[in-house]
Amino acid sequence: MAHPKRKISKTRRDKRRTHYVAVASQFSECSNCGAAVLSHRVCGECGHYRGKLAIETAVAV
Repeated sequence: MAHPKRKISKTRRDKRRTHYVAVASQFSECSNCGAAVLSHRVCGECGHYRGKLAIETAVAV
């Protein structure tokens, strides 16, 4: 198996890893009910997506 000829320094290793960052989720507001929803997902509260009913949700009685 191949082995590295030289040890990679901590600085060089860390420079390569500078872009490994956790990104916060992007929430948007549902156009129908105003709830916070992940982008490009059906609203869990009312079941609407892009202004149209996508799924039927259970109605609390």
